[in-house]
Amino acid sequence: MQYNVIVIGSGPGGYVAAIRSAQLGFKTAIIEKYPTLGGTCLNVGCIPSKALLDSSEHFHNATHTFEEHGIDITDPKVNMPQMISRKAGVVKANVDGIAFLMKKNKIDVLQGVGSFVDKNTIKITASDGKETSITGDKIIIATGSKPTPLPFAPFDKKRIISSTEALEIKEVPKSMIIVGGGVIGMELGSVYARIGTKVSVVEFMDSLIPTMDGTMGKELLKSTKKLGMDFYLGHKVTSVVNTGDEVVLKAEPKNGGEAIELKGDYCLVSVGRRPFTEGLGLDKVGIELDRGKIVVDDHLKTKADNIYAIGDVVRGAMLAHKAEEEGVMVAEQIAGQKPHINYLLIPGVVYTWPEVASVGYTEEQLKADGKAYKVGSFPYKALGRARASMDMDGLVKILADKSTDEILGVHIIGARAADMIAAGVVAMEFRAAAEDVARMSHAHPTYMEAVKEACLAATANRPIHL
Repeated sequence: MQYNVIVIGSGPGGYVAAIRSAQLGFKTAIIEKYPTLGGTCLNVGCIPSKALLDSSEHFHNATHTFEEHGIDITDPKVNMPQMISRKAGVVKANVDGIAFLMKKNKIDVLQGVGSFVDKNTIKITASDGKETSITGDKIIIATGSKPTPLPFAPFDKKRIISSTEALEIKEVPKSMIIVGGGVIGMELGSVYARIGTKVSVVEFMDSLIPTMDGTMGKELLKSTKKLGMDFYLGHKVTSVVNTGDEVVLKAEPKNGGEAIELKGDYCLVSVGRRPFTEGLGLDKVGIELDRGKIVVDDHLKTKADNIYAIGDVVRGAMLAHKAEEEGVMVAEQIAGQKPHINYLLIPGVVYTWPEVASVGYTEEQLKADGKAYKVGSFPYKALGRARASMDMDGLVKILADKSTDEILGVHIIGARAADMIAAGVVAMEFRAAAEDVARMSHAHPTYMEAVKEACLAATANRPIHL
């Protein structure tokens, strides 16, 4: 079969690239090695983790806040098999939705492992070993990433687990050790802490979510400590051993001090993800790797002039929505259009509760760049809406240029931060000043009033409600 566009990988980047290509009139095929479409995000990442986050938050509220709301219930219990079953149903609905979109857009779905024969020919090896070949004018690599193991403690998928296995545990563990205080570690750690697991987090850096603004990490630490989570920041893991009935982890302070030993039912290793490019046959088409990632130019084109790469296999943050934007951009470039992506304005979110969301520069980046800036912040506890909902943890932090007042960064920790950050993206896309946002009417009572007040604090140091 001959195609205009072939996409290898059906995660958010891949399936969006395929849909946009088909919308633009290209005969399109998508290759996926697994039985279901959607990649890591829909199957073992974004979607199932959010399903468990929501379920665990409901249970936490039932045991901690319902009584104050005037809702009396007797001794709620976690039905872990049902929680996992509901999660599976959510995943299936989303995966089925992608399959429907492929049919709707007349995209051929080919199951198997895709690898290059030459720059226009892809060999597809099915699970039974059968091989077929297809050719395409343009090829988009969207094969995503996989969890990174500790070099001295590979995943055994029993006690030493990745996020994939953490989404399938069918009993409430008594204890869990998490290596890595980044996005994945904090999300899954909060899931289990809410339902009664004793969670201990070991993080090499001196703060949680270290890639985000430092204030966010400090506030998240305060909030998640309330769940009973223990934290060992600035610690280097030296060994992780599955003894059969439990895991024993040893770590030492990176700056010197007494070593620690932790024991748990499971050890979730969440120290990052690595690009998945094995078996693609990149050497056959002259595509280069840099620290495991495919080298691309500003148009996401590889050394081969008809082959593009997007998402987790190329530079930049490993985010589903970043991959989606890149998939659209490549498809439109193939069609002769001139799309662009402002990578600074791709937001990042941590779906704990309170949620954390950021876009633009962090305060640490502005300091490192020697940029003159000003800061405005406003706490959730001063919001009427937050007090009404009992969601008073958190704050909004606005960074603005000291002379022009242009917004340089928006950082939110609090209820609904994941949805609120879109307002920050819009403001920064249109290069709004803090005063612009401060002078806009914000509905009362809402969480978004904290953004207005933080902008007032940044532009003139005159918040109304603080």
